[in-house]
Amino acid sequence: MAIATVAPTQLAVEDTFSKPQRWRRIFRDPGAVAGLVIVVAVAMCALFSPLLTHVDPNAQDLTATFVAPGSGGHLLGTDNLGRDLLARIIWGSRVSATVGLCVVAIGGTIGIALGLIAGYFGGWADAVIGRLADIQLAFPLVLLAVAVVGVVGPGLFTVIAVIGVTSWVQYVRVIRAETLSLAQRDFVTSAAAIGASRRRILLRHLLPNVVSPAIVLATFEVARAIVLESSLSFLGLGVPPTIPSWGGMLADGRQYLDTAWWIGLFPGLAIVIAVLGVNLLGDGLRDALDPGGR
Repeated sequence: MAIATVAPTQLAVEDTFSKPQRWRRIFRDPGAVAGLVIVVAVAMCALFSPLLTHVDPNAQDLTATFVAPGSGGHLLGTDNLGRDLLARIIWGSRVSATVGLCVVAIGGTIGIALGLIAGYFGGWADAVIGRLADIQLAFPLVLLAVAVVGVVGPGLFTVIAVIGVTSWVQYVRVIRAETLSLAQRDFVTSAAAIGASRRRILLRHLLPNVVSPAIVLATFEVARAIVLESSLSFLGLGVPPTIPSWGGMLADGRQYLDTAWWIGLFPGLAIVIAVLGVNLLGDGLRDALDPGGR
């Protein structure tokens, strides 16, 4: 009985994380490799912004406004206040990376916990969690975030809290479905038969086996958080103007598209490339970690 309880769980976890061929799939997929390179590049920019550029992203030079890319020592040009765009884009990666990671940590923790509870216990717990998810899904996430930030006030902490607390629904549905399937497996029923507590079953047997779909979902949620933060900053409801952000720079450049196209183009490209990289990496992780894939 002990073998029937322990071995299947270890096999399931090992099958997800330890088999080298699953991880080799990521490096054999050109899209996943490209996504990984982009994600690493954005992470390096976020971590080592002071080392990559010694230019103050908020330093204004009214004698060097609207400098075209490649002129006057400014690789990507300057904006209407003479601020160096390359420095601002590099520093803006900090906001996007911070929001993406914090949102995933908040939403993932809440969603995984509620998904495990709903899938394993069922009954009234499943019904209550399901109704809460339905209520939140009835409100568009962008409009809900705009409403909350508009009432509370803009700020980095507010943006992270609002997006993080409202992103748990995506995790609940996936983790609940995975838990419902796992709860019928032999290693779970065997653990319950020998007297393992529900807490032990959740933490030792179910949680390790839902990590892989949660990781895949988290990568896509990072991309969604970056887009949503940029949207809020574009509307003036994100981080303060004193903090460089890609959405804020895009908003600054929209009125100069005819005369100084680079002010809005390069921040927009930064958003597109970062989101594309995360999505490509997420596709690669899905193929590598999905036990039923290929």
